[in-house]
Amino acid sequence: MNGRLADSVAFSVLELLASEAPLAQFEDLIEEARRACAADEELELLGRLKQLSLSIRSQSKRRQQREAGLSALVDTARDLAMPYDLDSLLKVITRRARLLLGVDMSYISFPDDEHGYVYVRTSDGHTSTLSVGLRLPDGSGLGSSVLANPAPFWTPDYLADERIQHSPVIDDVVSAEGLHAIMGVPLSHRTRPFGVLYVADRNVRYFTTDEIALMSSLGDLAGVAIEKARLLDQSTATVSKLELHSSRAEAGLQEVRELSEVHVELLDLALSGADPHALVREAGRRLDLGLRVHASDGTVVTSAGDLPELDEAGVVAAAMDAHATRRAVPLADGLWAAPVRAGSAHLGTLLIRPSAEHADHAEQFARLIAQVVAVPLLLDNSRAATALGHVRDELLDELLATPQRPPQQLAQRARRIGIDLSHPHVVVIARPEGDSQGKAATWASLYAHRLSGLKRVDNGRAVLLLPGSDPGAAARAVSEELTPLLGGPVTVSAAGPAADPVSVFHAYQEALRCLDAMTSLGAVGRAASARELGFIGVLLSDNHDVAGFIDSTIGPVLDYDQQRFTELARTLTAYFETGNSPTYAAQKLHVHTNTVARRLERISELLGPEWQKPERSFEIQLAMRLSQVQQLLLDRPGGEDTAGQEA
Repeated sequence: MNGRLADSVAFSVLELLASEAPLAQFEDLIEEARRACAADEELELLGRLKQLSLSIRSQSKRRQQREAGLSALVDTARDLAMPYDLDSLLKVITRRARLLLGVDMSYISFPDDEHGYVYVRTSDGHTSTLSVGLRLPDGSGLGSSVLANPAPFWTPDYLADERIQHSPVIDDVVSAEGLHAIMGVPLSHRTRPFGVLYVADRNVRYFTTDEIALMSSLGDLAGVAIEKARLLDQSTATVSKLELHSSRAEAGLQEVRELSEVHVELLDLALSGADPHALVREAGRRLDLGLRVHASDGTVVTSAGDLPELDEAGVVAAAMDAHATRRAVPLADGLWAAPVRAGSAHLGTLLIRPSAEHADHAEQFARLIAQVVAVPLLLDNSRAATALGHVRDELLDELLATPQRPPQQLAQRARRIGIDLSHPHVVVIARPEGDSQGKAATWASLYAHRLSGLKRVDNGRAVLLLPGSDPGAAARAVSEELTPLLGGPVTVSAAGPAADPVSVFHAYQEALRCLDAMTSLGAVGRAASARELGFIGVLLSDNHDVAGFIDSTIGPVLDYDQQRFTELARTLTAYFETGNSPTYAAQKLHVHTNTVARRLERISELLGPEWQKPERSFEIQLAMRLSQVQQLLLDRPGGEDTAGQEA
């Protein structure tokens, strides 16, 4: 082949290179030159020319691929710059990664450090087992290497790669998906990796340096975009919370404005002379409430709307709780109780039940309406009742004061308010053993009004003057009612009966001494009267009723001896003096033992079967001794006067 042919062949090679012809055409050109009997030197030159052309062609193609990849990466960066929520952004990233490298699938995993596993957050491409939410063991697989040393890591064939710390769970997933080539790049914010972006192919594939660099760049862009999306989600959530709080605050402010307007209108209505009935009706209509107002004595003043009925005990308990705390308190069935007060004056109790939509404002409604209702109760009808209550309290104060006013004046004042002190009355003192004095004061007002008595609160103790002749029964009745209401022990003492102003004062002093004696004896939380304390009651009594003590203790025996001329009392004395021995008593009386036994049986019939128990026996012996001394004094000359003084 001559030089012209060689130049022609070289020129043809350049044309093929310029036209990006297939590799086969280069081979055909060299084969054609060989058939033209080109010299070996010329063939070697043409071979070198072909190799250089193919190298130039390869570099050009690689440059084009790199440019295409960079162009796709720029498009991806532009796409990632759009505002997405986190889930949408992750889907965009996995789709872009799969298309960028032309692989079968891509996915993103995040570690859950709290529970010690890695979970798949999103995936793209045809998958069967590698689903979103799949949990994989931490510390194994290709991703653990990426997170441990934040850098790209890839393998042409995952299951055959011994560099990877394999896990049966991950190997099963890779095998089920038919994956071979896998590459993972870290998703980082600044220097902290928080996830891994994977691309995977179902063929054995060796990723090029350009592909690895491209994926690394995508991982960097994705990390920034994910962090931005997270911040955007947090900001959106914060804004939503602020909008919600703002909306609630605005709604609350509007409700406060409306409530304030209602308060002003109701107060104007009250000051213009409206009675409690009109106020309660208007408040119930404006605020959609069920309302009831109880006076200080528990009676119903007025009501409006639907409200469940409460028994007397329920009203007392509600009033006690409300006035003790001086604020509205919740009850059962959606009810609220609020004290109606004017300073220290107890005017009554308000019960309300709001509708379901106003349940959150029940306490405000109760306080507002109680304030408004207090105006007419203080200025109008209840003013006289309050004044009467003060008069009643002042009367008991004067009955118990020292020095006392003339009894005639006190009796006359009592008759003016409907109390006849010539009829029997008892004095009861109730002392709560705790911090419930406020509740006890409220209860005392209601209880005294109910029983047409008087009340006084002194040093945390409720003092009651009640109609009746049995102080013990009165003390027990007070204890049985007050103790459950307070939820704690109450020590109750009583004395009487008293039938004039002077004896009321003495009964009060006896009840005080009885209360002190109960405390000293450890009978805290119990109820008793001075009369029920036996000989201790005699010592506590102002008049030292010895005759009454003798009569209540051994009166049946003395009466039996007097009526039948028997010697039961003498037998009883001998029986005690001989150490409760019927035999020695018979010897001392000079009678047969059977006679003593029959007399003791008769005594048991008269005094009861428990007369020989230590406590009762002691009182009987004391009564016998007092009876003997009394009889001795009465038998002396002038003894009747002396006995009267002793008695």
